[in-house]
Amino acid sequence: MSSEVTQADIEALGQQLGRVPRGVVAIAARCVCGRPAVVQTAPRLDDGSPFPTTFYLTLPGAVYGCSALEATHYMDELNQRLAEDEQLAAAYAQAHQAYLAEREKLGHVDEIAGISAGGMPTRVKCLHALVGHSLAAGAGVNPIGDIAIETMRERGLWDKQVCNCKDGK
Repeated sequence: MSSEVTQADIEALGQQLGRVPRGVVAIAARCVCGRPAVVQTAPRLDDGSPFPTTFYLTLPGAVYGCSALEATHYMDELNQRLAEDEQLAAAYAQAHQAYLAEREKLGHVDEIAGISAGGMPTRVKCLHALVGHSLAAGAGVNPIGDIAIETMRERGLWDKQVCNCKDGK
């Protein structure tokens, strides 16, 4: 799932984020070209702040795709699917537990205990967090992240099999 962080990764992350990255523990997913796509972050930052977003999406093309979907209120559609599909809702609840288990491996932080990301376990709030989790954990762990990744591909917004790091997206 994760790989060690190199100095080149830190530099790439700085370019992607436009700031110095914080709390980076590992690279949880990479673009097909090898650049960081998702960072795994510490549950508590160096300044003492709790940080619940364990899997932080950084790849500009993927960030753009998520933002474009969110701008179309795609999350409303996903929330409706969650409300109507018991199997999807159960799988999403399992994704929440998987997320918490991965973060707990990095350390326990009382302030964020039981809180995952993206609206899990009952609603869709942030596609960036859910796609980050899906890319980090692999297909089949976070069904909403998987659906969003496929929708981005179908709509021509972003494709995890295609590098667009150099085109500025």
